Amino acid sequence: MSQYQRREDLTGIPDLLGLAAKEGSAFMAFHHSMEREDGIIPRKYRELIALGVAFTTQCAYCIDAHTRQARANGATKQEIAEAAFVAAAVKAGGTLAHSLMALRIFDEDEKAA
Repeated sequence: MSQYQRREDLTGIPDLLGLAAKEGSAFMAFHHSMEREDGIIPRKYRELIALGVAFTTQCAYCIDAHTRQARANGATKQEIAEAAFVAAAVKAGGTLAHSLMALRIFDEDEKAA
C-alpha cells in the first residue's frame, strides 16, 4: 500500500458509517450479503470474484481483505494468480471493446465533415 493507504485506516470504518448512518447501514447490509455462507456460489469463489474486481479497481484495501478471506476460505495462491490473469484479460477486453467505439466515432465524424 502507498503511504496514503494504510491497513489501520480501516479502523475508521465505524466512524464513516456513523457519519451517514442510513447509507452506511444499507451499504453494510449489501456488503454482508456477499459474505454469506448459504449462497449458491461457495464463499471461496465469491472471494476470488471479489479479488478479480479489486484487481481491476485497484483497491488496495479490497485486495488486502479479500486475499485474506479467500485464503481463509480455501483459495490457493495458484487460484489467486489465475483470478488475477482472468481479471487482466477481462480488463484488456474492455479496453479493446471501447477502442471499437472510438473508431466508430472517428468514422462518423469523418463522414459528417
